Amino acid sequence: MRLVAEGLGCRRGARQLFQRLDFTVESGGALVVTGPNGTGKSSLLRLLAGLARPEAGRIRLEGAREPEHFTEEAHYLGHLDAHKASLSARENLDFWRAMLGRPGLSVSAALEEVGLGGLGSLPVAVLSAGQKRRLALARLLVAHRPLWLLDEPTTALDVEAQARFGEIARAHVAGGGLLIAATHAPLDFPAARLDLGAYRPTRAMVAAEIGSEPE
Repeated sequence: MRLVAEGLGCRRGARQLFQRLDFTVESGGALVVTGPNGTGKSSLLRLLAGLARPEAGRIRLEGAREPEHFTEEAHYLGHLDAHKASLSARENLDFWRAMLGRPGLSVSAALEEVGLGGLGSLPVAVLSAGQKRRLALARLLVAHRPLWLLDEPTTALDVEAQARFGEIARAHVAGGGLLIAATHAPLDFPAARLDLGAYRPTRAMVAAEIGSEPE
């Protein structure tokens, strides 16, 4: 597969976040999206996940059954971990495995992979922030989807868990997967870099758009 973004533009309210953005990620490749706060890293992932529409440009996943409508080929991991607090860690993963289809690892194996092997029976409500993030990463493993879209994936993770995530990411890419992560933190796997700050509109562009002269 190959993810292709061409001429993407994104606006939040009256504010242009980025424009004229082009990139390609091939199977077996990873892209890390960086940039200052407010440049649109999370917004870009939402566009790729089909949760919002670009102001301009197009996105396609070549090799998918429907290259222009490929959200069922993607895992999206946002800032919120999307757990049901009253259910156990295992019950949460059982739900996602059944709902997402195309089963991957067993729930037990996924819990072991992220370092939660002895905690599967605990309610999510009693887990720490780092453990909840590990559980969110386990969701990537219980259902097979080739494209991973990850927003700050190492948030709340300790050093050991960050190393585990690096191993998981490398294995996914080595198996032919595609991975795009937005982050401020260094990630321990080989990846191309995309600085969204370079795609912010200049003051002159903004002034031209609103019909005034730049200072």
